[in-house]
Amino acid sequence: MSLYDDIINHKAKIAVYGLGQVGSAIAAVWLRKGAYVIGIDKSERIVEEANKGFPNNNEPNVKEAFSDAIKENRFIAMQDGIMASKESKIKFVAVPLIANGSSIDYSSIEDVAESIGKGLKKGDIVCFNTSLPPGTTENIILPKLIQHNLTIEDFALIYNPERIYIGRAVKDIEDNYPAIVSGINDSSKAIAKELYSIIAKKGVIVMSSIKAAELEKLMEGVYRDVNIALANELARLCSKLNIDFWEVREAANSQPFCNIHRAGIGVGGICIPIYPKFVIDSAKKVKEEPSIIHNSRIVNDNMPEYSVREAMNIANGKNVAVLGLAFRGNVADARLSPSYNIIDEFVKNGYNVMLHDPYVKEESVPKGIRFTRDLEEAIRHANLIFIATDHDEYKELDECYIMSINKDVSIYDGRGIFADQKFKKIMIRGIGRAYETMV
Repeated sequence: MSLYDDIINHKAKIAVYGLGQVGSAIAAVWLRKGAYVIGIDKSERIVEEANKGFPNNNEPNVKEAFSDAIKENRFIAMQDGIMASKESKIKFVAVPLIANGSSIDYSSIEDVAESIGKGLKKGDIVCFNTSLPPGTTENIILPKLIQHNLTIEDFALIYNPERIYIGRAVKDIEDNYPAIVSGINDSSKAIAKELYSIIAKKGVIVMSSIKAAELEKLMEGVYRDVNIALANELARLCSKLNIDFWEVREAANSQPFCNIHRAGIGVGGICIPIYPKFVIDSAKKVKEEPSIIHNSRIVNDNMPEYSVREAMNIANGKNVAVLGLAFRGNVADARLSPSYNIIDEFVKNGYNVMLHDPYVKEESVPKGIRFTRDLEEAIRHANLIFIATDHDEYKELDECYIMSINKDVSIYDGRGIFADQKFKKIMIRGIGRAYETMV
């Protein structure tokens, strides 16, 4: 029988380590194929939510996949990673690697590899989906897996970097991109191609080595970080020259070889701000100096302070409504969001902050900061509206609506959502916005 047959007949049970946004999406994809999945997470709360079908998960297709599988007795979540390894044949790992400042903490990856290793059997398949610095799978993960009387010939070790966009994770895995895979040896590569051909409609790209596959994912994020930094530098220059960045960007991007990114208050999430650090760390080990990557991080990290300084120039009081805590529009994920730095800067300068976000959980809100989901309440007593996230709700704001709530307020557009609008009565400034567009 094929690997696909074993999966859908539940002879090859699947374990997914880490049930965050990436792990829950990976589990959902296999559940949608009819697989039996064991979910593992160290968080008791997440395990409880998973066993209830992730009722609060807003990622499309995830909640439905879990709910259907639970009804059919094809899913169970637990905290015991060793037991899950013993009971499963295929193990996917989506536990994030943590970067503390310039140092990288490998403990989460080492712990999960240790747990899998203690339950690993001949013929099993282990696949790491976490974004990792080149060499991590071979030098850190592999030794943890083979220390319990196994060799690399006894099981398959695969690396497959997740390539998802929060808000369309399942569709990205199934439909949008080819799967990038590699393996520790030729047999692992062959198994990787067979495994991912089951779920990736755009096909499978088998890379020559795991190190190459690890770096591929980091390159995707570094590309975006560097180009966002370029956009931010150009936007700041345009403001000084009293030229509208958004007009120039649109014209420049009409040339097919030009793709100037959107400027903004900074870069958030646990991907783009972190991957450059992984690359820089790897470069230092081989005595390379990735100056462009390093300087781009500095540019993007400095954008919150720059934006708040610019915003304070048009504020006519100390009450500011910060609209958006999530790092990106229309998602609830606030991890490493530049909005936290925006809030800190305002508080440091004596401003009273009222935070609004329609998606994030209240546990993400900084302590001591007033929070509301009522947009009118946020705007009503503000001297300054600061657009920190490009949620669709904010894009629908117009001058007439704002003035019906508050006639004495200014706006700082930190995401360029009003780039094509000229307000007649409200003072508006923003990233890359020319002075001449303001009244």
